[in-house]
Amino acid sequence: MAGRRVRKKKIPETPVKVTIESLAHDGRGVAHVDGKVVFIDEALPGEELEFVYTDSRRDYAEGKVVALLTQSEHRVEPACPHFGVCGGCSFQHVDDGEQIHFKEDLLREQFRRIGKVEIPQIWEALKGPHWNYRSKARMGVKYVAKKGRVLVGFRERRNPFLAEIESCKVMRPIVGENLLALSEMIGRLTIKAKIPQIEVAIGDEQCVLAFRVLEPPTAEDKRIMSEFGKAHGISICLQPKGPDTIMPIPGDPEVVPRYSLPDQGIQFRFRPAMFTQVNYDINRKMVNRAIEALELNENDNVLDLFCGLGNFTLPLATLAGHVVGVEGDLPLVKHARENARLNNLTNADFYVADLSKDVSDQQWSQQKFNKVLLDPSRAGASEVLHNFKHWNPERIVYVSCNPSTLARDAGILVNELGYKLVKAGVMDMFPQTAHVESIALFEK
Repeated sequence: MAGRRVRKKKIPETPVKVTIESLAHDGRGVAHVDGKVVFIDEALPGEELEFVYTDSRRDYAEGKVVALLTQSEHRVEPACPHFGVCGGCSFQHVDDGEQIHFKEDLLREQFRRIGKVEIPQIWEALKGPHWNYRSKARMGVKYVAKKGRVLVGFRERRNPFLAEIESCKVMRPIVGENLLALSEMIGRLTIKAKIPQIEVAIGDEQCVLAFRVLEPPTAEDKRIMSEFGKAHGISICLQPKGPDTIMPIPGDPEVVPRYSLPDQGIQFRFRPAMFTQVNYDINRKMVNRAIEALELNENDNVLDLFCGLGNFTLPLATLAGHVVGVEGDLPLVKHARENARLNNLTNADFYVADLSKDVSDQQWSQQKFNKVLLDPSRAGASEVLHNFKHWNPERIVYVSCNPSTLARDAGILVNELGYKLVKAGVMDMFPQTAHVESIALFEK
């Protein structure tokens, strides 16, 4: 029996006049039409405007601005010519100060609504460069025969297709200002249709681009890529399979990117596909804030959960008696150990563990830790928090890339485990986007 055809609801084409009431978590303006919520791109609270629908569902609708009747005092002209098409940024039309206020208000609202916790004190926001800050990214690559060119960059806003862009103002210039040249170079390759993505890894002084290749490049392809890299100060690597297969083009030297934490005298080496913070300026300030909040001394036994390659573990070890870093990714843990040796730190130990599961029977978990730092993924850390009953730390610093799971976990710490939220705040890790990086301090 053939399935029933589902008729798509027709979207009204006539512009609708509304006043924007607030901003949604993703930065879109919120209005109501006939009792239904509408999310409108590039609309700011208080603005009166006309919009057209781009989608309509049972519970909500989406739209885009066609005419601004009144403008918010916080509206600015986007600096990037690709804003609105490229999905990489959503906040370029909002002035820098208001971007911070939006993120602080969102953090307060999430703590109150999800965690049932009030933030008693807001930390001053950590701020850095608003442009040319991004050092890590995964860019899409697509050869489009009809256009006769290769697209390099990010996806269109709410669309699976790659945006047709020539530059990126939030990326470090060595890559962001060379997207068109990169596109033209790939267009000369025989395997131009067999490169789906590029891993961007920029260190303090080095830049590595790892090309995912679905077919082996020819000798001429390798020559073209190698010469491009030398001309632009970029090391180009090939990735035929998983991240562990990333290698430089045969004959080219291997370049290992590094970033530093000057205040602690720490240097990190990392491989292109490994997770590192994208904004080095904010990362340095974030590490300093975490160290200050933990009030470290030589008697402390500190636990660093979701430690990655030791971004927090190693600077903590310069002040604490002993630090244990735990991470679920074995290659990251191996690299953390290498970075500890690189920095001559002997009081930091690293372990591999799945922190979404019970870890109470693991040897490292049997210790007592008087201070804990955790920096989980967007999923948060709810599963591992119940081990805090055994560790009983007196002070906890929680770094988060997702305010909703931070708020949920804050509720567990405060309402179930007896901790007090001292302060919380945002860190502007991703200017020009609605992404919120935050930090919170808890005390027993």
